[in-house]
Amino acid sequence: MVWSHWDIAFQEGLSAAAEWAAEHGHLLPPATAVWNGYPVGVWTKNLRTAGRLADAIAQRREAGLPVGSTAGALSEERRDALEAIDPSWCPSWPVTWQRNYRLCRKLIEDSQPLPTMPGQVSVQGEDLGAWVQAQRLGCEQLLPAQAWMLENMLHLSPAEPGERPQAPRTQADKWAGTFGAARQFHAREGTLQAPRKHVERLTEPDGTVTDVKLGQFVDNARRRADKLTEDRRAQLTELGMRW
Repeated sequence: MVWSHWDIAFQEGLSAAAEWAAEHGHLLPPATAVWNGYPVGVWTKNLRTAGRLADAIAQRREAGLPVGSTAGALSEERRDALEAIDPSWCPSWPVTWQRNYRLCRKLIEDSQPLPTMPGQVSVQGEDLGAWVQAQRLGCEQLLPAQAWMLENMLHLSPAEPGERPQAPRTQADKWAGTFGAARQFHAREGTLQAPRKHVERLTEPDGTVTDVKLGQFVDNARRRADKLTEDRRAQLTELGMRW
């Protein structure tokens, strides 16, 4: 006797989920995951939505707020069945984050070093090196629980200042550097009439050496004078720019 088609469907999904988790070491499948023809990824995603709905209802009830309909919320019995497979199957943060964390944790348990750069180690389609790098560079954006897990379970620390990539140069930065090359050329030559192919080597205050295509810049500025701001036009005019 089939008393409930809903219960039968859940048990079928639960069986596929248990087998998938036994193979992969966690119940955090991507939405595209399929196990023996069963869409275990979509099934788990839907139950995760039901679980979060149940959590939201519980929070409203504790706060003394109207609960309304509980249709679609995950029952405690089914939650217990899923947590028996993997206690972290429904994290408060993105599933992708939790999946990468679990895979990195497995490396540590197997006495393997964590990758630190993109492309070093890929497991179950996840670039663990890229994930580790992203966590160290963006740890300030994580929840306290995530930061604790990284520090105490994966032994990861925030990136040092020297490890952080330089911020991309703004248009104002580029103008300042190019105009600095123009000023340097003018101080040396007494004019701004640089040959079209002239390259001016500029040494920044921090010691960085930059080659500026000054001749091309001067020519382009003259051709597009109407698109320059008044301030930039005035700066070039003071250096003797022939418009």
